[in-house]
Amino acid sequence: MLFVSCSEEQIDDSGMGIVKGRVVDSETFEPIANARVLTSPTTSTYFSDKDGYFEFSEILVGKYSFQAQKDGYISKFEPATVTKNTTVQIIFELDISTANNKPPEIPLLTAPADDAKGQALKLNLTWTATDKELDPLTFTVTLKNGTTDVITTFKDIKTPSLEISGLSYSTKYYWQVSSSDGINAPSNSVTRSFTTLAFPNPRFLYVKKVNSNNVIYTADEAGNELQLSSSEVNSFRPKKNLQIKKIAYISSDGSQNQIYTMNPDGSSVFKVTNSIPIAGFNMEHVSYSWSTNGSQLIYPNFDKLYQINANGSGLVQLFKTPNGKFISECDWSQDGSQIVLKVNDISGYNVEIYVINSAGALLYQVLSGLSGAVSGLNISVDNRNIVYTRDVSGYQSANYRRLDSRIFMYNRVTNASTEIDTSKPNGFNDLDVKFSPNEAEVIFTSTSNDGISIKNVVKASINDVDTRVILFSGGSMPEWK
Repeated sequence: MLFVSCSEEQIDDSGMGIVKGRVVDSETFEPIANARVLTSPTTSTYFSDKDGYFEFSEILVGKYSFQAQKDGYISKFEPATVTKNTTVQIIFELDISTANNKPPEIPLLTAPADDAKGQALKLNLTWTATDKELDPLTFTVTLKNGTTDVITTFKDIKTPSLEISGLSYSTKYYWQVSSSDGINAPSNSVTRSFTTLAFPNPRFLYVKKVNSNNVIYTADEAGNELQLSSSEVNSFRPKKNLQIKKIAYISSDGSQNQIYTMNPDGSSVFKVTNSIPIAGFNMEHVSYSWSTNGSQLIYPNFDKLYQINANGSGLVQLFKTPNGKFISECDWSQDGSQIVLKVNDISGYNVEIYVINSAGALLYQVLSGLSGAVSGLNISVDNRNIVYTRDVSGYQSANYRRLDSRIFMYNRVTNASTEIDTSKPNGFNDLDVKFSPNEAEVIFTSTSNDGISIKNVVKASINDVDTRVILFSGGSMPEWK
């Protein structure tokens, strides 16, 4: 018999190793005490100490999966291979568990009261907020300007109150509070509103360019200003009617332009025109007029002049130019008996200024047969004087550039126009002139004749030279009531 003997080297699986480690919060890295640490295959179970440390001082060599558990945290596994007479280090970074954690209660807005009026330009927003688990809360406040649609966000607020300042007069604001416990999705309050103090004595209106749009502003004589129209819409040519306390203006409506009205604080916007829009050769140089009592408006649509009630009813055609020229500007006398018209060709030139009565009959001519641009039109209270601006250079171009636009006043008694000396600098244009309320001064737009420089609202005395004063920088199309 033949015996064959085989032998294999035996692996010594006896022996012990050491496993040490620590359990910490994954966000703050703070130690987690009393976390349960166990193994698979099962050996012993240990708990972390007050500093988060644990130790398996004697554990058989082999491959293990270690697990750390703690109420309020998500359990975590870490693999480890224990070898003889060696120490293995393990760090558990546990995430907070949201499975049983409830979100904060919905914040309750407490002040100011919803739709409160006459609020100061600096005030405290307050609210109450709770959390069932007593988790620490942080708040986010969102504030929206109802006129400009600008949204301001205040983050990481630790207490249920926020002082805000720099608010605008006569403006409605909307606000909301979001409460976060850092675990769940934030809880959002309802949205509430409040309106600030009325703007004090706003006698001026003008427009500024914001984001390529004309935006309407009102201001007082101290220079305080308030934005009335949204910067997202092109709105211009504001005109105030003192009797009904409304402001009319032109605003884009798709491919057309319509006349709207609003309150002096920019609220209660109403669209007056619809089927027949206001239109002309260039909308930057087209205007309209109120009746004195505020019940009606007149406006041009190319070669026709229309009258419409302020509530949008009663549309009628008052006049049509006999030669097909476009009506660009109109001004209705205070007594309602006369209407001043500025008409021009399709390019804005070959200008005529004349006065008609309410029946459309020609009363008298102010200007005709001159080259160059003409703009701005206003008749005095007694119907004796008409102010306007004219480019005395006579320059004409496709881009309607003016080189030397000056202010003139036509006198009905003398049947002559005289230049008003406003001490205009060379290379500048005076445009869009209007009488001041007492008719001792004029208000107008001043800008460089390069066509791209900043525009300013300026006033000057009719009879005294060197009285030129800039009222509002960056403004144009002024109105003073």
